[in-house]
Amino acid sequence: MPDAVVIGAGPNGLVAANLLVDAGWSVEVLEAQDEPGGAVRSDRGVDPEFVSDVFSAFYPLAAASPVLAGLDLAREGLRWSHAPRVLAHPLLDGRCAVLERRVQDTCAGLGAFADTDADAWRAMYRTWERVGPDLVGALFTPFPPVRSGLRLAGKLRAAGGLRFARKLALPVRRLVEEEFVGEGGRLLLSGNALHADLAPEAAGSGGFGWLMSMLGQSHGFPVPVGGAGALTAALVARFRNRGGVLRCGQRVASVVVRNGRAVGVRTEGGEGVPAGRAVLADTSAPALYRDLVGEEHLPARLTADLERFQWDFATFKVDWALTGPVPWTAPGAVGAGTVHLCDGVDGLTRFASQIATGHVPDDPFVLFGQMTTADPSRSPAGTESAWAYTHLPQRVIGDAGPDRITGRWDSREQDAMADRVEAQVERFAPGFRTLIGARRILAPPTLQAMNENLRNGSVNNGTTALHQQAIFRPTPGTGRPETPIENLYLASAAAHPGGGVHGAPGANAARAALRPHHLHTLLHRAQRV
Repeated sequence: MPDAVVIGAGPNGLVAANLLVDAGWSVEVLEAQDEPGGAVRSDRGVDPEFVSDVFSAFYPLAAASPVLAGLDLAREGLRWSHAPRVLAHPLLDGRCAVLERRVQDTCAGLGAFADTDADAWRAMYRTWERVGPDLVGALFTPFPPVRSGLRLAGKLRAAGGLRFARKLALPVRRLVEEEFVGEGGRLLLSGNALHADLAPEAAGSGGFGWLMSMLGQSHGFPVPVGGAGALTAALVARFRNRGGVLRCGQRVASVVVRNGRAVGVRTEGGEGVPAGRAVLADTSAPALYRDLVGEEHLPARLTADLERFQWDFATFKVDWALTGPVPWTAPGAVGAGTVHLCDGVDGLTRFASQIATGHVPDDPFVLFGQMTTADPSRSPAGTESAWAYTHLPQRVIGDAGPDRITGRWDSREQDAMADRVEAQVERFAPGFRTLIGARRILAPPTLQAMNENLRNGSVNNGTTALHQQAIFRPTPGTGRPETPIENLYLASAAAHPGGGVHGAPGANAARAALRPHHLHTLLHRAQRV
C-alpha cells in the first residue's frame, strides 16, 4: 500500500509527488491520459520536423519559482533557453513596445514613446528589486503566508506601503494611465494582464500585469530546450529515480471515503488503490468535490459555494509549421519570443467586453509564440515553430464577427476562428499566411478532452479575479490545500495561488500532508466549519 496516491500527473501533481518521496513516503501517481504532463506537453503533431508545445509554452513563473528551484531539475537534464527579446507589442504604424532582456534596453525603447516613461519603468523595476523576491515567496506559500508575509510587510513600508498596495489593487488601465505618458509601457502591462482573464478595467489587473511584466524583466520568458515536455520529463525522471510509481491511462473514478477520511481511490476500471496516509488531487475543484468525492460527504456550504465557482476564459489555439520567419512590419517584434497583437489598450478593453457579454470577439487579442526564435532546436534552420491563442467566452451567446460562430465548434466554426486569428496576425505581418506549411487547430472542447482540468481551455483552473483568490480560492473560506475530508488535499491550480507553471499548489498540498497528524486534522476540520 502506498503512503500517498496522487490523482493527476500535471506539473502540480508531479511536484507534490516529488516532495513526498523526498520525505520518504511511497507514492503512486495515477494519470488519466496516456502520457504525463497535464498542460505541460509537447509533440510533433503539426509537422514531424517541428516541435510544438501543445498547451503552455513560456515559463516566467517557473523561472522564479523557489519550489522548482528546490527540485534541482537541471540534474535531470532540464535546460532553459531565451529568445533575444522577451515580449513585443507592435502597432500598425510600425512602432513597437518591447520588453527587452536588459532593463536599460527596455527603458530606452519606452523612452521613444515618451521621455518620462523610461524613468517610470526604471522606478517600477527598482520597486520590484526591493519587494519581488518576498512577494513571490508570499505568493508561493500556503495562505496566510506568515513568515514571508512579515518580511514582505517590512519591505512594503520602504516601498511606499499603502500607496504601493493601492497600485497593485488598481485596474491596469488606471495604473498605466497614472504611470506612463506614452503607449509603450501601457501596452506591456495591459497585455500581460490579459495572460489571465483580467480585463483592463478589472480590480487587481494592474497588480497582475505589473507582476508578469517585472518577472519578464528579471527572469525573462524562458522555454525548456527541446519542448515543454522536457520540463515534465525532468519531473517524472526525478520522481521515478527516487522510487515513485507513475501509471498513465488510469482514470480515477472516485475517492474512497470512510468515516470522513480519504483512504484511497477507485479507478474507472474498478481497481481499488489504497492510500495509507493521504490522497492528493491535481484536479479542478468541481471535479474533485462533485465527481470524485460526492456531495454526501461534504458540508452543505461547500456544495452551495461550488454553484458560484467561476471558470476563467475559454481558449482557442492554433499551431503552425512556418516555412520562414514571421514578416513583422514592426522591427521590434523580430526576435521576441512572445508577441501581443491588438490595437492598443482600447482594443484590449473592447475584446474583454465582448467576452464578458458572451460574444466571440471579432478582432481578437492574440498571444503569438515564436518558439524557434526562443529555442532553435524546435524546427529546421530558417523556419519557425509558432502558435497563437486567443480567449473566448465559456458560453457563447453570439458572434461579434461575420462567421456566425455558435460554440458548437464543428469543423466549419474551427476553420472560421482559425482564419480570424490568422487574419489578425496578417495585419501586423503581411505575407504571414504564405508561410504556413501546416496548421493544427485546438478548439475549446479539444483542449478539454486532452486535459480535463482545462474546462473549454480555461488555463487557470478558475478565474484570476480577486473574488476567487487567496481565502476565496476555490470557494470562500478555503485558501488552503486541506479539504473537509481528512487526508484529502487539493493540489491543483484550483487552489491558492492559482494558475501558472510554478508548482506551488502541489508543494503546498504535499507540505500539508506531511504536517504532524494533530495539526492537519485541525486544519481539515476547519474546512468543515
